[in-house]
Amino acid sequence: MNMTNFSPLKMLRRLVLMMLALAFSFAAQAQNVIESVSGTLQGGAEVIRIELSQPLTGVPAGFSIQSPARIALDLPGYSNGIGRSVVEINQGNLKSVNVAQAGERSRIVLNLKVATTYKTQQQGKTLLVFLDPVVMAAPEAPVFAENRNRDVLPLKDLDFRRGADNTGRIVVALANNQVGVDIRQQGQTLVVEFMKSSLPEGLRRRLDVTDFGTPVQTVTTFQAGDRVRMVIEPKGAWEHSAYQSDTQFVVEVRPQKVDAKKLTQGPNFSGEKLSLNFQNIEVRSLLQVIADFTNFNIITSDSVAGSVTLRLKDVPWDQAFQIIMDAKSLGMKKTGNVLLIAPKDELDAKTKKDLEAAAAIENLEPLKTQTFQLNYAKAADVAAQITSVGTGSSAGGSSSAGRSMLSSRGSATAAARTNQLFVTDIPSKLEEIRQLIAKLDIAVRQVLIEARMVEASDTFGQSLGIRLGAADLRAQNGGTGGYQIGNGANSIAIGTSYGNAVATTGAGGKVDTSSQFVNLPAIGQNGFSPASLAVSIFSATANRFLNLELSALEADGKGKIVSSPRVVTADQTKALIEQGTELPYQVATSSGATSIAFQKANLKLEVTPQITPEGSIVLDVDVTNDSLGVLTSAGYAINTKHIKTQVLVENGGTVVIGGIFTLSESDALTQVPVLGDIPYLGNLFKTKSKTSNKNEMLVFITPKMISERSTVR
Repeated sequence: MNMTNFSPLKMLRRLVLMMLALAFSFAAQAQNVIESVSGTLQGGAEVIRIELSQPLTGVPAGFSIQSPARIALDLPGYSNGIGRSVVEINQGNLKSVNVAQAGERSRIVLNLKVATTYKTQQQGKTLLVFLDPVVMAAPEAPVFAENRNRDVLPLKDLDFRRGADNTGRIVVALANNQVGVDIRQQGQTLVVEFMKSSLPEGLRRRLDVTDFGTPVQTVTTFQAGDRVRMVIEPKGAWEHSAYQSDTQFVVEVRPQKVDAKKLTQGPNFSGEKLSLNFQNIEVRSLLQVIADFTNFNIITSDSVAGSVTLRLKDVPWDQAFQIIMDAKSLGMKKTGNVLLIAPKDELDAKTKKDLEAAAAIENLEPLKTQTFQLNYAKAADVAAQITSVGTGSSAGGSSSAGRSMLSSRGSATAAARTNQLFVTDIPSKLEEIRQLIAKLDIAVRQVLIEARMVEASDTFGQSLGIRLGAADLRAQNGGTGGYQIGNGANSIAIGTSYGNAVATTGAGGKVDTSSQFVNLPAIGQNGFSPASLAVSIFSATANRFLNLELSALEADGKGKIVSSPRVVTADQTKALIEQGTELPYQVATSSGATSIAFQKANLKLEVTPQITPEGSIVLDVDVTNDSLGVLTSAGYAINTKHIKTQVLVENGGTVVIGGIFTLSESDALTQVPVLGDIPYLGNLFKTKSKTSNKNEMLVFITPKMISERSTVR
């Protein structure tokens, strides 16, 4: 080092220059910083004050969004110096302010309650944003009828029903439409109070509605002073609504459909909208921008690298996030509000490693034995279900291999005498089996099925007939029978048959005639002979008779037979009830001998009910009503009435599952040819009969659940 060129003055000059350069460098780095954001009211107008370290060179560009209501301002060359990305204000129309930095610019987003217009004004280092005033509507709370009753009136009824999409509906019948109702949520329970109301003794109960498969577990109703309080205890993620129609008040509790893999819940993408416009921004920085916007905690793996160029305007943030993930083949693992971002291959390898480690721990974990006391199910059946490793038939008809719920080292033993189940396995498997047994070991609901077979008959018969004849008694009185021809001895005899017309005795070989020229009487009805009226015309001098007989009968009958078998059975269990007669008949055996067999002629009801989740009942019904028929040479015939079908019926409802209607009509006319066609006079030479038979059979079915656990006190 040349000491001749060294001097303290030169040394001091260099040091000053270095300090000035460093100061200018710090000043350059410290300029263009957003120092604070605040909201104030000036003359009734809302003003947002944005304090900057350096004045703006011009009014910043911005845009507004209607839904959700937002105003965005871009400040190029400014960084976020506030220390946080969200500033909560909650004043007037302004909810909060987001400050997001990306590269060399920052975006200020004003989150509004209602969309409105704005104006910007620069005052030195302060940027003022003036929001135009809007009419803010007060939030509406669910308000039902105010109580106008002066007296305490009792509630009429309380019921629980299962609606569509696993919705639990609590239906309350009020005394009138003037009852005031207050509903509020307290923690994980819903409390409903009915003002100026009393609870009858029969409605003071606790409903256990777990078996209905809704979020509602229990409904407890009790008297609290001059009001009735109802406490509804749901389970899991749920939401509720309430409405009143006249005197009926309904509370609906619906399950929330939550997908743990989605960042936001709801169909498709439902996150708040944002706009992104970056050139070659690093993926890690872009993820940090989204984290600041959404308040999610993001942990990025070291293997996440690269940059992207994108321009998105008014896009839901979860959709923008998914676009970035797909573009870089990244995966996500969500735990609460913490997101772990890594390449998909890395996440898959980690998941596989965790599963292998869990399987290895399962093989080394000590075994425990737990005893389960079963109340309704058989221990042997449950043991067979949890240890089954056979094949089963899938819904499509193909076979699929079953899988045991136990681990490779687990075992299950059933004690038939005490109906206990002993399971030995690792604690996690024991917990799974406990949950399964809690669902299997429940009381099966019972159904009363009543079938009614109604048979009605209506018969009508009418018959009208006539007899017309003559008699000649001259031969019996010593004269000449028959009718003389000419002056000789030749005569002609008229009779109803050849034997009457040609005689073997009598004067001149002729007979006395006693004739029925027309023999068409009325036919009997219902086993009775027709009534008749006869008239005879007699000539004493000629010894001749003319006979006329009229016969008529009319029958009218009505009949009704009602058969009503009833049977009680459990859900999805076949039941059979029958009553009747077994008729013997001979059958030939293989040896040539005969033996006696029996054929049933009975009334039978065979049914299998299935209770649906919404409370209706599906019935597989087979109803038979056989009766003894006519006697034949081979034995008695059997009159059969049979119906077999499947039908869906509401609880307690009645439906006609089948019916048969038969109508038989006949109109008969018998007459003497030619003579019967003579007008008016022809009625003396004919007979008429008319019959009409109507038979109708209807089959009714009525199912009713008689054992519901919802009535447990």
